[in-house]
Amino acid sequence: MPVPRIAIVGRPNVGKSSLLNLIAKARLAIVDPTPGVTRDRLSVVVTLEAPGGQGPEKPVELTDTGGFGVYVAEGGRYDDVGADLATLTHDIEHQIGEAVSGADLILFAIDVQAGITPQDLEIAKMLREQKLGSRERSGKLIPVRVMATKVDGPSWETHAYELAGLGFGEPLMCSAKSKYMRRQMLDELYELIELWRPNEHDPDEAVTDLKLAIVGKRNSGKSTLVNTLAGAERVIVSEIAGTTRDAIDVRVTLPDGRRVTAIDTAGVRRKKSFQDQIEWYAFDRAQRAIERADVILLLIDAEATISQVDEQIAAIVIESSKPVIVVVNKWDLAEGRKNDKGRVVTPADYETYIRKELNGLSFAPIAFMAARDGFNVREVVDLAFELHAQAGERVPTGEMNRLVRDIIERHHPASIGGKHGRVYFTSQVKTNPPTIVMIVNRTEIFSGAYERYLMNRLREELPFGEVPIRLIFRSRKRAELAMLKAGKLRRSDIKEGRLHETDAESQGFAGDADLEKWLADLPDDAEVYFDE
Repeated sequence: MPVPRIAIVGRPNVGKSSLLNLIAKARLAIVDPTPGVTRDRLSVVVTLEAPGGQGPEKPVELTDTGGFGVYVAEGGRYDDVGADLATLTHDIEHQIGEAVSGADLILFAIDVQAGITPQDLEIAKMLREQKLGSRERSGKLIPVRVMATKVDGPSWETHAYELAGLGFGEPLMCSAKSKYMRRQMLDELYELIELWRPNEHDPDEAVTDLKLAIVGKRNSGKSTLVNTLAGAERVIVSEIAGTTRDAIDVRVTLPDGRRVTAIDTAGVRRKKSFQDQIEWYAFDRAQRAIERADVILLLIDAEATISQVDEQIAAIVIESSKPVIVVVNKWDLAEGRKNDKGRVVTPADYETYIRKELNGLSFAPIAFMAARDGFNVREVVDLAFELHAQAGERVPTGEMNRLVRDIIERHHPASIGGKHGRVYFTSQVKTNPPTIVMIVNRTEIFSGAYERYLMNRLREELPFGEVPIRLIFRSRKRAELAMLKAGKLRRSDIKEGRLHETDAESQGFAGDADLEKWLADLPDDAEVYFDE
């Protein structure tokens, strides 16, 4: 069985997203006073601690939903291109109903400072009559508890107790703003949830084998891909650009047992075109999704030319140093089309075009997909697993040094001021991304064209052909001074001309692993000085 699920429902602007962020102890959901900000179901697995720490922790899946009843702001029914946002009503209500039907506990959020409104009464009636999803499962009615929000201090507690008149028992209460009664609310929530005891056949909902961030400009097919992976309408798919706002985590178990967390992100457009603060929040969530992902799928619309927005997203992806697959989506609609010369455009033609336009991603594999029909979707996921494995490879220090010496012997760097470049020691100090540190005599000799030469040769020789590599140069003098200052090295231990691998132990390190860890802990731009 999955972990217990808690669904948060209510009208707009009662603090549902703030409540999720409060319980999760992270800013996951976008919080804004504009009605209709939350559209999809936003789920996160959190751990509830036992009251006073006396007992086992309880994992639960917490789901935020759209505000029921009002889906557009006053005067904001139409977006900047004239699309009618009210057409999303059915999809949003469907997502709310799915959250209610799949929950083990429903938290009915009501703004205590606004009091009970006609909308609240309508939602309460729909919950009782099971017109807002199904509350019945295996002959048992799923419990509903009122969550009094915005209880900012003691003076609001009496107003919160008035909500018991809705017939769902004594309300829970708290304030996301002031954190008032937060601990008591979490303790009560803990008691409401049955202790989940997994057995060997139960999947751990909080564990995933791969986190896959799906990014791209608006209407490139990100949400369609997530639904295809999930095998269900997990997120809203609409022709209206910008429908997705939050970064939505959807956990999927593949037929072979592998578990993937697919992260659907908001479609990006040029920053100067952002209409409001919500778009900035959505862009921020997309960037965070990239940061926490293992592999990134950069979706390109096969029917459109590569735009400035595509290049902007590619730059963010490159900066992240995460493995990435450039996915040409909607290939079923573009396949067989002719170019301006009357020739049929082939995948090879399109690959040449992408390499030219997104030259910073020359290492990234390119895949062609039709997410709506499922064409090549499973193959792309398999490729993502392969890239994740590549980024996690580690090359022994001895092998790395022998390879680098061979590469340099084939083509030496140009001298500067009569000084020839020399590499004294090379080590891979991290994985994900593979990070290689070279201790050299003068870092400036190895910059520019020669750095690119080294990077290309390393890609050819090492198991990192399709993932980003971080190559860091440190001057020998700086490295030695840093070791001296750290007490790791005596002056008499410094060997003339190079740092020997075999000298690691005599230099105060417990072998190569200790040396690699020390190098890895130094900031890339560390400036270390030794007072003579």
